[in-house]
Amino acid sequence: MLQIPLWKRALILLICLSALVFSTPNLFYDRVERHNDAIAAIEAGADPAAVEAERSLWPDWAPSYLINLGLDLRGGAHLLAEVHVTDVYADRIDGLWPEVRDLLRAEREIVGNVRRMPSDDPGVLRVAVSEPAGLQHALETVRTIARPVQTLLGAGSRDLDVRLDGDEIIVTLSEAERLATDERTMRQSLEIIRRRVDEAGTREPTIQRQGVDRILIQVPGIGSAAELKELIGTTARLTFHPVVNVTSDGSAVPGPREVIYPSMDEPGTWYILESTPVVTGEQLVDAQPDFDQNNRPAVSFRFNPAGGRAFGLYTAENIGSPFAIVLDGEVISAPVIQSHIPGGSGIITGRFTVEESTRLAVLLRAGALPAEMTFLEERTIGPELGQDSIDAGRVAAVVAMVAVLAFMILSYGFFGIIANIALLLNLTMVFALLSLIGATLTLPGIAGIVLTIGMAVDANVLIFERIREELRTAKGPARAIELGYEKALSAILDANITTFITAAILFALGSGPVRGFAVTLGLGIVTSVFTALFVTRLMIVFWFERRRPKTFAV
Repeated sequence: MLQIPLWKRALILLICLSALVFSTPNLFYDRVERHNDAIAAIEAGADPAAVEAERSLWPDWAPSYLINLGLDLRGGAHLLAEVHVTDVYADRIDGLWPEVRDLLRAEREIVGNVRRMPSDDPGVLRVAVSEPAGLQHALETVRTIARPVQTLLGAGSRDLDVRLDGDEIIVTLSEAERLATDERTMRQSLEIIRRRVDEAGTREPTIQRQGVDRILIQVPGIGSAAELKELIGTTARLTFHPVVNVTSDGSAVPGPREVIYPSMDEPGTWYILESTPVVTGEQLVDAQPDFDQNNRPAVSFRFNPAGGRAFGLYTAENIGSPFAIVLDGEVISAPVIQSHIPGGSGIITGRFTVEESTRLAVLLRAGALPAEMTFLEERTIGPELGQDSIDAGRVAAVVAMVAVLAFMILSYGFFGIIANIALLLNLTMVFALLSLIGATLTLPGIAGIVLTIGMAVDANVLIFERIREELRTAKGPARAIELGYEKALSAILDANITTFITAAILFALGSGPVRGFAVTLGLGIVTSVFTALFVTRLMIVFWFERRRPKTFAV
């Protein structure tokens, strides 16, 4: 007979009620969003009294989960960046020189004096020794620093090519190591960009690799592409260099293994520095906005153990000497070392505003980009364009909804009304689930919801048609309803499982908008099966128990 246990009825009603509760905040999107931002600000250390007005826009006890709106709905910034992966080759080679120099100096009796020769290609290290008879020995000695390439494709290869060119030793990265370096550079750039964007508190950014050396960055809700470029476009490469000289002549030619950088704080002042840094920003483990002893904005920093040892050793041996702090080719400050600085911590001072010190701390904490980036494409999508998309999606959803509701009522009468109620609960469940998992809704996602509206009634149509057939042969209306649900079950599951598999494949292999479509389609399939098999059946049972009809027509 047509029976549903009490516990199952209570569970179905509880699920429907929960969907209504968790989807409701999306009807008050702006108020709930401002409430959530206020809560986040308080958790970050803001004064609760300063954001109390925003916090009070929505009750603290009520659910406040929202669907994140994508770039095409909310507006924001779109960038396509090209990473200069070849820049890393020069850094690797430059970092090899101290090791090669020290290694050959230990063999001075055989190879004589060691010099680094100038090279037109920054990715090539050229080394000369004063004893021609020891050149072959020097070559074999330098080859000992080569290491196996740590990738599957580079198995069996070494990371360095070391050869003779006349009376010079040439050191370059091998082809396998260049490919591995390119891959590491792109992975590191993606991670650092993602951390910088996340530090800024933006919602649901899209950051993904495109092609060999390009990165697509889409951040909803940010003011402009220029603002996004300012956040992620700075390399934020921090280095600490010994100061050789200070000059007002920007055209001065530095000596071998020296560089000349302008002062950020003092226009017209240039610093000649040793090109090899003592420590670099890669050894930073933390950076925070701070204030110096004169209560001016600054940035405090802390090194890892290796960087702390190098920093402490240098400051102990060079008390009274200036020490330049360089950020992206500009000297932020060049304080004189007053005493030994143990522990690997310090403070960067300069003519910062509070906003600048905060931004610099974010950049340093997120890490330095391994290579420079060129922005090939940049667009700012205004919120009014996003609102147009929302309005168009709303119109499409309403038209689809009205057409489906009208069709079901005209085709199945009272049973069509039951199917329509289940359809509305189905959409409520989709929005509740999207809110709970923090999914991002885009235009393709709206298309998935519109498709769900059409697909949601398919199961009901199968059930109602089976009930029609059983009414002609079954012994009574209760048995006809029971058989209608039982015999339609296999067809419903077959159709929806195959569609769900398609959605899963789209999610696994797709990216960006395609995944957004797959998410809403997959959730819509799950909720439509639930409402068709359980919610409509429960409503029919309630109706049947109340009316006890001897016969009826679908």
